[in-house]
Amino acid sequence: MDQDVVIVGDWGTSRLRLWLRQGKAVIHRRDGPGVSALTDTPEKTFLDLVGDWREANPARAVMCGMVGSRIGWREAAYAPCPAGVAEVADKALNFEADGLPVTLVPGLSCVNPLGGPDVMRGEETQVFGALSLNLALKTGRHLLVLPGTHNKWTVVEDGKVAGFVTAPVGETFALLKQHSTLAAGGGARVDGSAEGFARGLARVAEHGAARLTHLMFETRARQLLDGMSPADAMGYLSGLLVGADVAAARDWFGPMDAVTVIGAGGLCDLYVQALAQAGVQAATVDGDAAVLAGLAAISKSREA
Repeated sequence: MDQDVVIVGDWGTSRLRLWLRQGKAVIHRRDGPGVSALTDTPEKTFLDLVGDWREANPARAVMCGMVGSRIGWREAAYAPCPAGVAEVADKALNFEADGLPVTLVPGLSCVNPLGGPDVMRGEETQVFGALSLNLALKTGRHLLVLPGTHNKWTVVEDGKVAGFVTAPVGETFALLKQHSTLAAGGGARVDGSAEGFARGLARVAEHGAARLTHLMFETRARQLLDGMSPADAMGYLSGLLVGADVAAARDWFGPMDAVTVIGAGGLCDLYVQALAQAGVQAATVDGDAAVLAGLAAISKSREA
């Protein structure tokens, strides 16, 4: 990238991450509310957060994520797969906010391996960032997973996203933890244990992902009859969900020699553990680093 001062960001459903950059250097970082938690308009929220940054005369702001959705600031139409950096950059939405040029990165759409429609917003930027950080991923066929609220199992072929499939693993876990009888023993107030997670993985490996719903109720029954602690129960439930997600991905995508996991450290570690149990090697890419590299790649493509 050039040496212009720019504002870049990942504005998702649950959180906003903004960075003030000059070239490759990060000058400042600021966090804010996700688009689902706004108490004011997206434009006012953004301008309030970056108010003092304007003194650095940023040339533009470039953001990805749900900010470009129907519930965000303005809607940026999806780019259909297969799509690379150039295709995404070409469909970016451009406008001004109080004189500051703003670019919203579009998401991607595809027909997933199950034959249904699928979409992503924000994850495409992390994928392109991972390709920038590991050039080996730009050649050939690779499988990447981005764990989170809505997991994205993504196939990249010669630098383009060929397709993907979404599994709402994080959202399912949060709903069950907060609102189901499975956590009635106090699990909603505790974090899951590593021991419980390992037991959940082993249980899925023993009985298969097809029996996931039956295995899930054991989270409650084991607390009542076996003395399982709430922490172990929540770890167990997490292990069941993650283990079943990995098992299903193996069915969809066939034998997996290696998978690249993109995201936050703790969540990536859970997937690395689940993949290792399935006999699959995994490499990790930090989610923040991937976002920054992806936004830089998309910005560079727009200016080319």
